[in-house]
Amino acid sequence: MRFLDVAKVYAQSGAGGNGCIAFRREKFIEYGGPYGGDGGKGGDVWAEAFDNLNTLIDFRFQQHVKARSGEGGKGKVMTGANGPDAIMKVPVGTQIYEEDGETLIADLSEPGQRVKLLRGGNGGFGNAHFKSATNQAPNFANPGQPHEEKTLILKLKLIADAGLIGMPNAGKSTFLSRVSAARPKIADYPFTTLEPQLGVVKIDESDFVLADLPGLIEGAHEGVGLGDRFLGHAERCGVILHLVDGTADKVAQNYKTIRKELIAYGNGLGDKPEIVALNKVDALTAAEIEKKKKALEKASGTKVMLLSGVAGRGVHDVLRALMRPISQARAERLERAAARRRPTHVSLSRAQRQAVNFNAPIVPSTRTLSEPEKVVKATSKLIKTGKKIAAPQPKISGANIKGTAKKPTSKLSAVRKAIAKKKQKR
Repeated sequence: MRFLDVAKVYAQSGAGGNGCIAFRREKFIEYGGPYGGDGGKGGDVWAEAFDNLNTLIDFRFQQHVKARSGEGGKGKVMTGANGPDAIMKVPVGTQIYEEDGETLIADLSEPGQRVKLLRGGNGGFGNAHFKSATNQAPNFANPGQPHEEKTLILKLKLIADAGLIGMPNAGKSTFLSRVSAARPKIADYPFTTLEPQLGVVKIDESDFVLADLPGLIEGAHEGVGLGDRFLGHAERCGVILHLVDGTADKVAQNYKTIRKELIAYGNGLGDKPEIVALNKVDALTAAEIEKKKKALEKASGTKVMLLSGVAGRGVHDVLRALMRPISQARAERLERAAARRRPTHVSLSRAQRQAVNFNAPIVPSTRTLSEPEKVVKATSKLIKTGKKIAAPQPKISGANIKGTAKKPTSKLSAVRKAIAKKKQKR
């Protein structure tokens, strides 16, 4: 299947259905009244990311995406059917721009992510919608809302954990075929790779996706060679593996040329973590390896790893070095996702609830009941349940030892009288 990472699409939503003008005319019904239904809603245009797609080639042959319009209303106050939505199936990592190619509308970076691009028109009201006491026979209806249309630019940026960059014939495709099941084209002439290649790499107990990008040469940001448009696929990579051809005469100059192109491209590529590896060391002597390694370390300012994709020398060390920043980037993504899913604090106290919601009703503070109020509350519960009420025993104080009890208060006597009256009625 041919790889395509840029497409231009004309999208159009569905128009709303027109409202219906109808009147009820049946036998034995003198005043039927308005009977026209509303029109149906037009279909929306959606874009959805699918993880089983890796190219935009489908939009080379289908450049027009149109949703169906809603049906018009009918008699008997029947609403027209809504128009079905139109769904644009795009690969994960697709960015959708306006026609100018610079205004970003959506970035679909996760499988199943959906975004509504165009909204369908609402259906018009039928004449039954407008009936009232002062207008009992309306003879008009609303038309449906018109559709929306827009020209969109789709740009695919592959989702890969690491990216391979370097000069042409630096051994990038050979390295990818060595560490993964991918089978890119390998030849002894420059620009063998004309489109990005992806491979799944497994090291120890982890795995990641490695992207092989076409080679860069001096002036690529100005359109020389294949240009720098494929560098967009490296924007989502967590780390970059920079392969330098060890058989070249000027390894330091080649490294600086690639770095210059990355900085000229922008979009944060120059700031990404980079691992520099001197490739094809199997074709060099020990003295040449040491000399070119020192020159490359001086130009890059970092430690240079030795690598041979053909012989397999240093492959595992390079993969483990790639896995460290990838694991760190994955942990940061998980923390951000957990922060988005973390529930908000729920206030429990009355003061906290009123501090958050100023429209909440004011809850009166609880107060202790007096002794008569407790008796009234307890007796009312007993009356409802139908249980017998024992006569309250007077309290005997230390000063009243001869048996003379304190007289009950007026409120308690009133309560006892009320209870006696209720028993008599029963």
